[in-house]
Amino acid sequence: MARITKRERRLVRPPTHPGAILREDVLPALRLSVSDVARQLGISRQMLHRVLACRAPVTPDMAVRLGKFCGNGPGLWLRLQQAFELWHAERRLAEEIANIPTHGEATVRAAWQGRYQSVPAESEVFPSDL
Repeated sequence: MARITKRERRLVRPPTHPGAILREDVLPALRLSVSDVARQLGISRQMLHRVLACRAPVTPDMAVRLGKFCGNGPGLWLRLQQAFELWHAERRLAEEIANIPTHGEATVRAAWQGRYQSVPAESEVFPSDL
């Protein structure tokens, strides 16, 4: 029987939408109603309901609000949303992406070097990481 690694499991199972985390973990732990949370966040109940139902994304504005509300900063909420969207985009576009040629990083790095004064070191952010 073949074992599935954690990495392979992550590739099969979609990341959790940040709204589901709010709905299933955060709001019950705080024992607050949707109306109370929406009021504290300064947004409409309808907007919060759309996020909780995973029908609306956590935007940068919403991430700032949630980060302050939860005390964990906006970056976490944006990364959760990014992981969710990227996973779905990769699957939705898989057939189309398969037809796009891949150019070596060295070629891209050389082009980057010619255009900008300083080139990020290997350990720094590279445009493909953004």
